Amino acid sequence: MTGAPRSARTALNAPFANPQRPADESALDPDAMRQPLGNAWYCVGQARSLGTAGSRTGLRAVELNGEQIVLGRAPDGMPFALRDRCPHRGMALSKGRFDGDTLMCPFHGWRFGTDGRCRDVPTLSEHDAADFSRIQVQRFPIRESAGFLWVNPHIGPATGAVPEVPTLDFAPAGSLVVELVVEASFDLTTLSLVDPGHVAFVHDSWWFRPSKQLREKVKTFQPVPHGFVMTSHATTTSSPVYRLLGGVPEVEIEFRLPGVRLERIRAGEKRVANYTFATPLTPDRTLLTNALYWSMPALNLLKPVARPLMRQFLTQDQQVLQHAQDGLDRKPTMVLFGQGDLPSQWYFRLKREALESARDGRPFVNPLERRELRWRS
Repeated sequence: MTGAPRSARTALNAPFANPQRPADESALDPDAMRQPLGNAWYCVGQARSLGTAGSRTGLRAVELNGEQIVLGRAPDGMPFALRDRCPHRGMALSKGRFDGDTLMCPFHGWRFGTDGRCRDVPTLSEHDAADFSRIQVQRFPIRESAGFLWVNPHIGPATGAVPEVPTLDFAPAGSLVVELVVEASFDLTTLSLVDPGHVAFVHDSWWFRPSKQLREKVKTFQPVPHGFVMTSHATTTSSPVYRLLGGVPEVEIEFRLPGVRLERIRAGEKRVANYTFATPLTPDRTLLTNALYWSMPALNLLKPVARPLMRQFLTQDQQVLQHAQDGLDRKPTMVLFGQGDLPSQWYFRLKREALESARDGRPFVNPLERRELRWRS
């Protein structure tokens, strides 16, 4: 890429041109709409990366919306997430040693429990009356679900219900995970999860979309907590992916805040789930994670073939989003037009409601209604 350094550019979670813009848009701080939601769960990596309970080699340093965080497993097997910064001199705790119970800062040997509380300052003299018991590293809520770790970076007071973390409703016989970093803002990346129009042009692959003809699509959408779902429908068996399932698959696709797409596929007793998560790293870098799960053990034989195809699919999104970000950096506006762009508008409406309900101290109320959409893809 050419032009100004990415760090100097305008991160596009920016205003967009929209003839249906709500009249009360100015009621909310516009800067809040440009940022990822602060009080939400974000995927920060696979759970297996932390090893077993109290593993001495299980520390992981991650970045989440500009925050440096260190992850690990406590002796009871539960994951923990702490700010990756010793309060003494700012050293990254992830650079130190973890004995399975405490983290030791490599600068001066300060020790912290997995609850963030300071356990020891070894440089203190026995005659020094300084009390280190009140020193604490910020701890973040963390959950483990669907094989991933989820962290909520919110450090303020509780502001009501937040979107649930994704779960699996079947025991997978196998799975594949692909991760790519996209040099684009979180909002732009998340819009790709709800945009049906780009599929025919970005993902034009023989194995995914053998027919090159645009066809009229008619789908019904309805609101769900913190999102919306394209209701279950029978789909074509022309795709090589669907042929593996046999029969006529039923497909349901859900989007929920902050940036989660859940595609659930059923063909009789056979189950497949294709989950995609967007995670803000910095204002202009987003982690895109794609996880594919299946209930049929025989599909494990196809993993060597499926992995490069999944990476190709995700790389197509990565490349087009990065080029789109370049254009939006030059002129940070969008024109969302037609029924195919309504899901993108819905994303901003959901995000606004999440911010306003938190600001007003009231429950989240989904502003969407059941609706049939038509577009060509």
